[in-house]
Amino acid sequence: MSGIVSYGAYIPYWRLQRSAITSALGSGGGRGTRSVASYDEDTTSLAVEAGRVALANAPQGYSPENVWFATATPAYLDKTNATAIHAALALPDGVGAYDVNGSVRSQVAALMGASARGSQMAFVSDVRVGLPGGGDEANGGDAAAAICFGEGNVICEDFGGAGVTAEFLDRWREPGDDSSQLWEERFGEFAYVPLAQEAFKRACAGAGMTPDQFDHVIVSGLHGRAAKAVAKAIGVRPEAVADDLSTVIGNAGTAQAMVNLCDVLDRAQPGQTIAVVLLADGCNVWLLRTTDELLAFRARQTNTVAQQIANTRDDLTYASFLTWRGFLHREPPRRPEPDRPAGPPSLRRNKWKFGFFGSKDETGFVHLPPSRVSFGTGEIDHMEPIRMADVRATIATYTVDRLAFSLSPPVVAAVIDFDGGGRFQCELTDVDPDKVKIGDRVEMSFRRLFTQDGVHNYFWKARPIRGGA
Repeated sequence: MSGIVSYGAYIPYWRLQRSAITSALGSGGGRGTRSVASYDEDTTSLAVEAGRVALANAPQGYSPENVWFATATPAYLDKTNATAIHAALALPDGVGAYDVNGSVRSQVAALMGASARGSQMAFVSDVRVGLPGGGDEANGGDAAAAICFGEGNVICEDFGGAGVTAEFLDRWREPGDDSSQLWEERFGEFAYVPLAQEAFKRACAGAGMTPDQFDHVIVSGLHGRAAKAVAKAIGVRPEAVADDLSTVIGNAGTAQAMVNLCDVLDRAQPGQTIAVVLLADGCNVWLLRTTDELLAFRARQTNTVAQQIANTRDDLTYASFLTWRGFLHREPPRRPEPDRPAGPPSLRRNKWKFGFFGSKDETGFVHLPPSRVSFGTGEIDHMEPIRMADVRATIATYTVDRLAFSLSPPVVAAVIDFDGGGRFQCELTDVDPDKVKIGDRVEMSFRRLFTQDGVHNYFWKARPIRGGA
């Protein structure tokens, strides 16, 4: 049997109260909150964090043959973004890494590629941006999910689906634009409802089921009005329609359907059926059935969607949000801006820069950064690589720097001691500078340190351990 063997979602630490938009602009906003990727996060780093959760929950020894990455807001064009995800997760060089980017529907291609055969991983991620005061700004959300496919003891099996494709102009964005343009919601409802009805009818006929037999139904799409209309029109039981989390994290675009699926799987019981309905340039339906293996998965599972949401902060200021998204250009600290990272040294130090590998000598002493020469014995090249990305640490000392360049000053720098050995100086993220203290427990997180001349400088920072981890 083939199907899903593990999954993981990542909800950023920050959320914005939609009422903050109304307070600042006098319009827009609304009720609830939306998730916000931090100033040092993008779709690539979000996908890495989701992948770490999925691999931590995966069966022992699981390794994908390929990884597929989908997003409507890639960090790079021309360059493959999935290779950074591959490197940050320290996957073997024989594992392929491929982008299928550019639109919300690209997630279908990533899932189809990953579920085709063998052990594969699909990553979906999005950072939704809209003009200040607009609907996309308030209703969007930032998140990522990773799905591990494999053979054998699957927690969820694929038992059907269908798709309908149509060409119509409901939403578009030219390369380089900061925000999307769209027709009004009524047009989206008019276009999507009949497409969803046809696709869902075909999926049910192929699976030998009726619409009212599904235990959970996920309807996902950037047109909120169309999604609600589809949920009513396809004939499923109202109580089976899953919460789309829009009032808490917003609509995560390319990632919304799979984040919702992760949330449903967090609560589902063995033997239940799930229908995923995706509205994007047509309609795709994916039918799943949970298995008894789901109970064994729960025993080792960490970081559910609900746990992550419960451990976020919803007091982000609107000014900070606009600054992080590039709509508010503020005077930076007076330190010089950083230089562009160079390609050759990055390649030479790839395992350190992306995989966060240190080196351990014969005595067990851990060197960070990795070294060829043992600090204790003086031996040369008697080292073994050791991955430190998933090792927790304790703050030994720290400083709050209000002059260092940052989109979110002040910078909190710390010296941390890793469990089992290894000391490292790094920047802290997702931290309150007024509450940090010596002895706090931290974990590593893959981040974008800065972008200069179009080059994203990815590396690792430490963050306070979030509850439920």
